[in-house]
Amino acid sequence: MGLEIVGSDSMEAKTVLLRLAICLIGLICLGLCIFWLPWMAEQTVELFPEVSYLKYPVLLGIYATTVPFYYALYQGLKLLGLIDAYNAFSETAIRSLKRIKFSALIIAFLYVGGEWFLISQNAMPPGLMLLGVAIISAAVIIALFAALLQELLSQALKIQKENDLTI
Repeated sequence: MGLEIVGSDSMEAKTVLLRLAICLIGLICLGLCIFWLPWMAEQTVELFPEVSYLKYPVLLGIYATTVPFYYALYQGLKLLGLIDAYNAFSETAIRSLKRIKFSALIIAFLYVGGEWFLISQNAMPPGLMLLGVAIISAAVIIALFAALLQELLSQALKIQKENDLTI
């Protein structure tokens, strides 16, 4: 005799699709980090031997951004689990959004620092700079969106708690 939510099957189908998308994004990025990135670093060193000393610092910097990236993906999966359990309006969901926001900001700051470092070394090609700016912009947009959802969820939870006290 539980409360049945209209359209719950379609909601679960959507969260499954979102879970698959998150997993696919994670696998693609893992593949790029394992195979493409080292190959690209080697190609860059062969084409531009004068910047070969930057190979490992750049790789280390990019790999450092994968830690908050995968942490944010994990928090996204956790958030989808809360939605599936009809527990989206909870402190846990708010914490997950907060962690996603901070992960995105960490990624943005790491890329800003990396771009600044490459510019200071006079080793920043325009194409790479544009890619970095795109990643920074995407991370900031994700952080802003997560902050907005966090605030909306906080307000909804506050209203829900006030309504629970009046009943």
